[in-house]
Amino acid sequence: MSETALAQLDGADVIVGMVIDGLSSEHSKRAYRRSLRDFMAWYKATGQAALTKATVARYAAELAAAGLSAASINQRLSAIRKLAREAADNGALPEQIANAISRVKGVRHEGTKTGTWLTRDQAQELLDLPEPSTVKGLRDRAILAVLLGCGLRREEAARLTFEHIRQLEARWVIVDLVGKRNKTRSVPMPSWTKAAIDAWADAAGVHSAVVFHAVNKGGRVVSDCMTAQAIRDVVDGYARRLGLDIAPHDLRRTFAKLAYKGGAGLDQIQLSLGHGSIQTTERYLGVRQDLTDAPCDHLGLRLS
Repeated sequence: MSETALAQLDGADVIVGMVIDGLSSEHSKRAYRRSLRDFMAWYKATGQAALTKATVARYAAELAAAGLSAASINQRLSAIRKLAREAADNGALPEQIANAISRVKGVRHEGTKTGTWLTRDQAQELLDLPEPSTVKGLRDRAILAVLLGCGLRREEAARLTFEHIRQLEARWVIVDLVGKRNKTRSVPMPSWTKAAIDAWADAAGVHSAVVFHAVNKGGRVVSDCMTAQAIRDVVDGYARRLGLDIAPHDLRRTFAKLAYKGGAGLDQIQLSLGHGSIQTTERYLGVRQDLTDAPCDHLGLRLS
């Protein structure tokens, strides 16, 4: 496929498919697919002659003029850069043009984004909402307990297995959890989170492989594993009952904030969260994760 053919979008779906297939996160796949679909629609509607650095820069400028946030624009640019890189690797775009597109600057973030955190009372109220007399309620309570008690991302909660959960140094720990960018970490688990998982597991009759499964309308556990989007839907449903507009990542933030307010060390919170800079922090400070006095011990939450 030549550069001209790419400009006319002949066969571009093949390249887009390669871009999407190269992503591991379902969330990223959806976002990149949407971003590339929008870019290609703009490309055709505006009669662009070729895919160049100037074309991509013009698109970014129009997005900014339309009022899109810096984060949204930068995410779309990331998708387009990956498209150009994949096209070059497959001979559909000259290497020098792909390299030029990779140098298109993103939009600078101005100011500091304010996250959403729950107070301890709000977090406790959210945790108490699921009905423990039903299988679905027990599952949902366990999901909220994992997000609030361990600070997991929704993708990590969806992939959590019983084999991850082990006892180390007289406490429960999620061992060798593979998170963002394939980084592995271990996360201490509070006893009330383990109790919530056990209650769900006993009611559902599942004690191996993936922890969280779908529950049909009849209250029967099915073999389908929950997706990250399903985890988000669970959080959204209970949050709306409290009049809150939050996502699973806000429960991760809440975990960190409640732990910090409870007296947990910042370095230990970073270890539990597995932030990208934690390896540097560990080397610089010689920090070792404290499994005796862990962040999750300072949240002040419990099962009713």
